[in-house]
Amino acid sequence: MTNPEALQAVQLPLPTNDPGASVFSALEQRKTTREISATPLPRQLLSNLLWAACGVNRTAGPFGVPGRTAASASNSQEIDIYVAVKEGVYLYDAFNNLLAPIAAGDLRASAMTPGQRGIDAKAPVQLIYVVDVHRLTHTAGFQEPGLHDPEVQKSYYYVDTGLIAGNVHLFAAAQGLAAWFHNCDKAGLAKSLGLRPEQRVLFAQSVGYPEKKIAELEGSQNYARRA
Repeated sequence: MTNPEALQAVQLPLPTNDPGASVFSALEQRKTTREISATPLPRQLLSNLLWAACGVNRTAGPFGVPGRTAASASNSQEIDIYVAVKEGVYLYDAFNNLLAPIAAGDLRASAMTPGQRGIDAKAPVQLIYVVDVHRLTHTAGFQEPGLHDPEVQKSYYYVDTGLIAGNVHLFAAAQGLAAWFHNCDKAGLAKSLGLRPEQRVLFAQSVGYPEKKIAELEGSQNYARRA
C-alpha cells in the first residue's frame, strides 16, 4: 500500500440542493456510458455525487443510526465507497462529509475490469465499493440469523451495492454525467487499499463528463475563437 501520509484529508463542501432534472427525467436519461473524458469533476459536484450515492440524509434513522440515501440490511451500512482519483484513493466519510486519505498514487487502472481491451482508465473518478462483513454480523439493527450466514450476507451486500450504484446512475443522468458500473481488480485493490480480512472489494463505477460532451464544448469554443 502506498503511504497515505502523502495525501491530506479533503473536506468536501456541503451538498447543495440542485433542482436539476426530475426523478422521472433522470430515469428516462439513465444509461451506461463508457466513453468518459479525463476532465476532473469540480469538488462541489463530487460532494453532491457522493451524497447522492450514500450520504447522510437524516440524523435519526432506523435503530438509532443516522439514515443514508441508500438502504442497507438492518441499517448496517456495510458498504464503503473508496474514491480513486489521479492523486490517490480516499475513503468517503459520509458522517463528516470528507475524503479520508488511504493510498497515494493513481490506482484508477486497478478499478477497471481486468484484461478488458480497448478501455482506458482516464475517467476522473472511480468509485470502489467495499463491503465490511463485520458490520453485518455486529449491526445495531435487527439481529437476523441470516446476517451470520455467508450466503445470505452475500445476497445482502450485493443488493446494497446495487442500490448505491443505482443512485449514482440517476445522479449522473440528472447532471449530464457519464457513469459505468463494472468489475475491477479485486485482489490488487484489496492489497493496495490495505483491507482487513473481513473487507472485500466488490465492484467499481466510473464517473465523469461524457467524452462526446467535452469534445463538443471544445469544438464550440474553438469555433468562437475563430469567429
